[in-house]
Amino acid sequence: MQGHLLGTLLLSVFIALLGIGIIVPVMPVFAASLGAGGLALGLIIAAFSITRGIFQPIVGNLSDRWGRKMFLVCGLLVYALVGLAMPEATSVINLIVIRAFHGVGSAMIVPVAMACVSDMAPVGQEGRYMGMLNIAIFTGIGSGPLLGGFFTDLWGMAAAFYAMAGLSCLALLLVVFQMPVMERKDRGIRRMGIIEALRSMLTRRRTGGILLARMATMIIMVPTMAFLPLLMHQWFQSSGMEIGLVIACRTLVNALLQTPFGRMADRRDKSGLLLIGCLIISAVMCLVPLANSFWFLLGLFILLGMGEAMIWPTLGAYATEEGRQYGQGTMMGVFSLAMSVGVFCGSLGAGFTMDLLGLHWSFFIIGILVLGLTMIAVGLIRGSSAFVVPVAD
Repeated sequence: MQGHLLGTLLLSVFIALLGIGIIVPVMPVFAASLGAGGLALGLIIAAFSITRGIFQPIVGNLSDRWGRKMFLVCGLLVYALVGLAMPEATSVINLIVIRAFHGVGSAMIVPVAMACVSDMAPVGQEGRYMGMLNIAIFTGIGSGPLLGGFFTDLWGMAAAFYAMAGLSCLALLLVVFQMPVMERKDRGIRRMGIIEALRSMLTRRRTGGILLARMATMIIMVPTMAFLPLLMHQWFQSSGMEIGLVIACRTLVNALLQTPFGRMADRRDKSGLLLIGCLIISAVMCLVPLANSFWFLLGLFILLGMGEAMIWPTLGAYATEEGRQYGQGTMMGVFSLAMSVGVFCGSLGAGFTMDLLGLHWSFFIIGILVLGLTMIAVGLIRGSSAFVVPVAD
């Protein structure tokens, strides 16, 4: 039963994220065609992050009480509707509203899927199980840009959005008809309300450090995903396929290395692995403005994927350990909220820096910021002590 559940869940996540990946190289170009500048593009991405951030902890907490499957179904339905609505947008305001709705759907998918996998992960194998989920996520997102560039070059930008809608419907059918209802293993945990859980997490050094590290490492997402197509188009006059190749290589390298680094996180010092990964991604961000060719940029993004492959299963394993105390849905909802806060800060910060100082400086400044925040986070994690949340009688 558990193997069937895990397989169905991972396949559904892969298909859904493949659809999201397809629109990655298309979205900023489509937004620019509607008149979006750097700050407007940042607002489009921020709208997604705001709604996702608001709903993630709420959905996660409710999934601990009501079950996971219904939220996955609703989220995939929202994804399909967004794919159909996006080509109909006629202004930047339209895109902001649609992306805000998109964020609500996202809040019901990734954190709930993370909670499902965390429920299944045996003690001592948290990194391995989160690595498997990350493989599904990154293989989907990594393969998508290549397909998105292909569809755009052949049939126009609308084709990429319709492909996202179709793939979301396919994942929806898989969840409805193939995914059994999952029995939770955390029934003995005292249920906290979301406000109480947030207060407890933020006042504990270890949990606070984990959330800070997750937020900091997500700040790079906007410049490396949304601004990358603009950078490559302006600097190298790259085609849709070339843009998709750079994004795909970064993400697929990340996916391929999830299993070895996930096992390493289970067996060795997690904080050391986290620190090395953070140093790599910060260095890459600072080196991007120095890229003088397509191949140099491709090499940097492959290195970026390696650094992220160290970070994702390590932080996922940390979050799974914490989730056994707070409830996996609640913990993953707040963990995902930290991701959204990072993306939000990165989107506005990168957009503002791009408009004020230029595209080059947005990468360099964010690289320095990520390095500083992750150093603080690792210090908090290393200086923490064990803590157990009270269990209900």
